[in-house]
Amino acid sequence: MSSPSTFSDTVILVTREGMGSAEPSLQLKLLATYLALMVNHELPPAAICFYTEGVKLVIEDSPLLDLLQKLETMGVRLIVCSTCLDFFGITDKVKVGIVGGMTDIVEAQARAAKVITI
Repeated sequence: MSSPSTFSDTVILVTREGMGSAEPSLQLKLLATYLALMVNHELPPAAICFYTEGVKLVIEDSPLLDLLQKLETMGVRLIVCSTCLDFFGITDKVKVGIVGGMTDIVEAQARAAKVITI
């Protein structure tokens, strides 16, 4: 595992309701494991940006809310695309993170030494 100092300048982009290209349940399981490892090994990235289908992970009834809340308490900025929330009609269901725009996502990427899309 990397040390926290090498992951702290990283931004993660979440553009799906899971990780990879597989059955939805496997995608979700993989992302849950990925986030749990970040929490358990204290490897918080600088920010996680959610856009397109990824915004559905920060709303009520998301199976990842506990993990995302833990990451947020560790200081991870969770940035959620307002345009995407509006598109899906779920803005009022957001339970974690800050609702921002593409400007916030671009700024997070610009400050990052590394950007990872999952």
